Amino acid sequence: MTSNFNKVCRLRKSLYGLKQSPRAWFERFTKVVKGYGFVQCQSDHTLFVKHFPEGKLAIIIVYVDDIILTGDHEEKIDLLKKLLTKEFEIKDLGNLKYFLGMEIARSKKGIAVSQRKYVLDLLNETGMLGCKPTETPMDTTVKLEESDGSAPVDKGRYQRLVGKLIYLSHTRPDIGFSVSVVSQFMNNPTEKHMTAVIRILRYLKMTPGKGLFFQRTTKKEIEIFSDADWAGSVTDRRSTSGYCSFVWGNLVTWRSKKQSVVARSSAEAEFRAMAQGICEGIWLNRLLEELRVPLKHPMVLYCDNQAAISIAKNPVHHDRTKHVEIDRHFIKEKIEEGVFKVSYTPTNCQTADILTKALARVNFEDLTEKLGMINIYNAA
Repeated sequence: MTSNFNKVCRLRKSLYGLKQSPRAWFERFTKVVKGYGFVQCQSDHTLFVKHFPEGKLAIIIVYVDDIILTGDHEEKIDLLKKLLTKEFEIKDLGNLKYFLGMEIARSKKGIAVSQRKYVLDLLNETGMLGCKPTETPMDTTVKLEESDGSAPVDKGRYQRLVGKLIYLSHTRPDIGFSVSVVSQFMNNPTEKHMTAVIRILRYLKMTPGKGLFFQRTTKKEIEIFSDADWAGSVTDRRSTSGYCSFVWGNLVTWRSKKQSVVARSSAEAEFRAMAQGICEGIWLNRLLEELRVPLKHPMVLYCDNQAAISIAKNPVHHDRTKHVEIDRHFIKEKIEEGVFKVSYTPTNCQTADILTKALARVNFEDLTEKLGMINIYNAA
């Protein structure tokens, strides 16, 4: 043993459980599917597409060892299953109904995606199944801050709870803002922070089966709503950006995030949010191009701040925009190229408002409906 201190081991076969296993598996899987004529998308490296001469396509989406096969060429998909069976030990689970904690339901009207079982398991684990439900995930009168004077709580439990809520927010944009806020206090959580987390769980008790609904539509446009809550954080007075993107009328991506710098005006905060929304739109457009579904019209970005829209459209240099020059030129360039057009929307119609601040029940319920969220388990 002592004579081998200066030697290392070479990994000849990747074993399950090692750090190298996921990378080795994905490289092997990628090599195999590329051999079958699939192309790895540059916009999302876990997405593989194969186009056929008759205009049909087959798509593979992979997450570690969980795989979704879809497309409109059933014969080729069946053939692909047989080919993958020869290379790997796989199990065909049939039509997609459950994937990574997400439940998928189909009807003639569209597809619903929810995490009802995940919510109920979370409530059961935390002893909240019998709690009193609430109608909104966050109290509009409460502003959380790092040093609030309340007693500290179990850091590990707080982090586990927030981590599970972050995963749940993949299908629940209605809790996107509240989860974004509580995740800012992972290092030193206090009783007030835990109370905010418990409030989210009480809201989930009210709506365990709520999820996204992707309906059939003839609309062929990308619309993005961007908004910002100027100086909303009482800790450092940074603003919160929020955007949500709709592809063909259905919500596909959204984000709520505190901005990295302090904005000196509401127009500047909105401007930074607009830049983030445009970046998301460019990525979605690139993804559609790889699927060979080109857009016929420019993407539309909706903003409720007239000053920010004016700065975006006006090529004249403003002293007030010196500190956001990069974002200003970026947005101006995309507008001039015809990739985007920026339109004004009233604040009461700003869908992204739900991702930037806590709202009262009436406004909150109105915006969750605009996001396309439904509860398929509701008998009503």
